[in-house]
Amino acid sequence: MPSPKGSVFSGMFSAGCLFRKRTKPISLGMDRATFFSPQAGRLIDAPLRTQARFAIGDVVRHRTYDFRGIVFDIDPVFANSEEWYESIPADLRPNREQPYYHLLAENGDSSYVAYVSQQNLVGDGEGGPVDHPSVSQLFEDYANGRYQLRHGLTH
Repeated sequence: MPSPKGSVFSGMFSAGCLFRKRTKPISLGMDRATFFSPQAGRLIDAPLRTQARFAIGDVVRHRTYDFRGIVFDIDPVFANSEEWYESIPADLRPNREQPYYHLLAENGDSSYVAYVSQQNLVGDGEGGPVDHPSVSQLFEDYANGRYQLRHGLTH
C-alpha cells in the first residue's frame, strides 16, 4: 500500500524503494542516515525523517514546465548524479534537502521518466489519467485522482 499523503517516512530508505534496490543504512546518526544511491553512484546523507507532500500513485504536474506524471518512487533528498544537478542553471537549481520524485512523465510530444524536486511539483489529480506506456506495469486503474500500485509490487 502506498504511503498516505504527507506521511513521514524514514530517510534510511526511499519511500518507493520497491523499484530500485537500496542498501541498508551504512551509518546512522541521531538525526541523519546514509544510504547508497545507484543513480548517483555514491553515498547519500539524508535526514532520518522527512515530509513528502506526494505519495506513490499521485498525479502531479511541474510548476514551470509543461509536463505531468505519476509518482513511482521518492528519494528523501537529492540522490542523483552531480552531473545531472550541475546541468540545471544555477538560478533555477532546487535545494538538495527536500524530497525528489521519480515520475512516469508525459508532455504533448513524448513519454519519459522525470526526476523532480518537491518545490517544483503541484498536485494534478483532477487533470485525468496520464498516458505513459509503463503505467500498466506499475499501477492498477486510475480512480479518485490517483493510481493504485499493483498488489504484487507492495510490501
